[in-house]
Formats: sequence, structure tokens, C-alpha cells
Amino acid sequence: MLDSKIPFNQPDFGHLEAEMVGRAMASVTSGNGPFCKDAEELLAGMHPGSSALLTPSCSSALELAARLVGFQPGDEVIVPSFTFVTTVSSFVTNGATPVFCDIDSETLGLDVRKAESLITERTRAICLVHYAGVPADPLGFADLAERYNLVLIEDNAHGLGGLSGGKTLGTFGAMSTLSFHETKNISCGEGGALIINNPELLGRAEVLREKGTDRSKFLRGQIDKYTWVDDGSSWVLSDVLASILVAQLHRFQELQTARRRVWMRYFEELSAWAQESGVSIQGRDVSHTSHLFYLIFPGAEARDRFIDYMDSKGVMAVFHYQPLHLSRSGRNWLKEGSSFPVSEQVSDGLVRLPLFSGLSDSDVTRVVEAVKSYSPAQLRPSDY
Repeated sequence: MLDSKIPFNQPDFGHLEAEMVGRAMASVTSGNGPFCKDAEELLAGMHPGSSALLTPSCSSALELAARLVGFQPGDEVIVPSFTFVTTVSSFVTNGATPVFCDIDSETLGLDVRKAESLITERTRAICLVHYAGVPADPLGFADLAERYNLVLIEDNAHGLGGLSGGKTLGTFGAMSTLSFHETKNISCGEGGALIINNPELLGRAEVLREKGTDRSKFLRGQIDKYTWVDDGSSWVLSDVLASILVAQLHRFQELQTARRRVWMRYFEELSAWAQESGVSIQGRDVSHTSHLFYLIFPGAEARDRFIDYMDSKGVMAVFHYQPLHLSRSGRNWLKEGSSFPVSEQVSDGLVRLPLFSGLSDSDVTRVVEAVKSYSPAQLRPSDY
């Protein structure tokens, strides 16, 4: 009889998180309170020279970033098709026209050469996604943005603490966004942050986040009352959720070390099986944050059979993004003659294995043994 099913993800909350929540509840603070300030200081410290503003989600951080760009009718933003929907919809709802771009087969982030070919006189910004916390050539995109006078935004939902060429992910563009959703390396259940690298954007970002008011200046004692001064929305995070985030940030290295241990075991113990089976895996020599461990099968049928097989073995393995250019809404923005072969191939074949900091050695062994028991013979020749 199988033991209980190994979940794909499980947040790692402990005594410190419970203690911090107790303190936050005792203070009866709503949003943008003392725990929010503590978390923002910790995040700013992880992004040298930058400022951090907490938001209710990564999606709301992207909406705030889009508002700061100030898109006018007809302005375009280059975005990957292989990404979460709000990487694109956040710009659409703020007046931008999305231009879908294919991804690079190694990083699964935007392909810099293909992105450059899509730049027109209407292009205003590029949104780069560091999929799985793998750097998607941020230096190349920073150079591209500078040459064409574009705003570079990094959707760094998977990449907190990641590096590229010794520089912190999320600090290459004018702004970047983070996610603290339950599936992320650190979590407060639901939350996000906008990292601001261009100090000229900070003042307006504070106003937009506080419902269009100058309340942030009031709270700092810079003015004696606050009022409505600009557009905006309620994009502050609850202090109770921020208290969990503070605890998670204090435990960041501990949680990262645990995730890295799981990732390395998967890589070392499954590389030979993957090569024999004609299955691709994430490369070891690419800097990443151990956010995901994925396999790429030769097609959707092979992927689905593998997921069903893992389920029968008591292991939850899951697929990921469906290309947005194929979605009902995405088709409205699709340019005639465009193609996305890498995005479609990756989406059809990609499977994510369970990966979280609390995954025990014995459970990792169960996952590895289940994967290796899936014989290459079970992949039909038509899949290749």
C-alpha cells in the first residue's frame, strides 16, 4: 500500500512565523505597517542600491510597474508567451499592446535576438521573466533596453536571491517584481513586491500604491495631512501577512539550502535516466534559485502518461504554463505570421517534480525511484 501522496509543494512555516503573526495580530495594524517596513528593508538589503515596496501579489506589483511606465495608446511591450497570464494582462489593463515573443530553449526566458527583431518605433518596454529562477540573459536585455531607450522590467517571481554575473537578479532593469505566493521559495500565502532600481520612480510609486494619496509622506512626518494627488489603487500588503514574510526572509538561507539539496539530488540521480529516455532536464551549470526542477518530454501525450504514472506511484507531478498566444484572449494580440515553436514545445512537454524545503530525504528517494521506474519503452516512438 502506498504511503500518503507526496505533494508538489508545501510551504515551510514554523515557530518563528507563528511568533511573528502573534505580534502582528496584537498590534491590530492593517496594511503598510511596521512588519511591512521591516520586510521592505530586508528586501532592499537583498537588492543593493534599490528600494522595495510590498504589494498584495506579484500581479499587483506588475500592475504598479505598468502604471509607472505610463503607456499611451499604441505603445507596445515585448513579453514572453510562455509565462503566467498576469505578466501580460497587467500591461494590457494599463493601456499597453502586448507583443508576444518566443523563448530561449536553454533558459526558457525571452530570446534576446528574437526580442530585438520585434522592436518598432512603438515599443516602450520589455518584460523579462526569469523562469525557474534561471537568469534569462538580463545583461543582454539591459544592453538592448539602453540601446533602444526602452524600460526593462524583470518579472522575478521565481528568482529572489538569484545572481547573474555576480549581480542580483531583479536589479538589471528599471523595476522588477517578486512573488510570495505559496508555491514560491519563500511565502506569506499571497504577496508580492515591486523592486525599484530607478530612484526617480519611487515617489510616484508610493503615491500610486497608497490609493493615489501622499499618505507615505504623512506617515514619515514630512507633511501634516495627506490628500488625493494622483491616480492609484490599494496596493499595500496586510501587516499580518508581512509578519510571515519577515520570518521567511530571516530564514531565507536555511530555506534555500534545503531546496538546493533537493534540486541537486534530482539532478545527480536522474541525469542518466533522462539521457537514456530522451528527456531534457535543466542544466546544472546555469545559475538558478532551485525554484523548480523540471523534465521536458517529447510531447504532450508522453508528458500526460508520465504524470498519470507518477500519480499511481503516489507522487504529484504537474505541468506548467500554456502559451498565452494560444489563449482566447491572447489571440486578440497575435501578430500575423508570428510563430512560437520553442514555447509550444516546452509547454507540451514540461513536467515539474515536487520541490520544497521540507521535502525529506526519504521522500526525495521515493520521487527518484518512481521516475527511474518509468521505462523509456513507455514512451511511444510517435512521441519523438
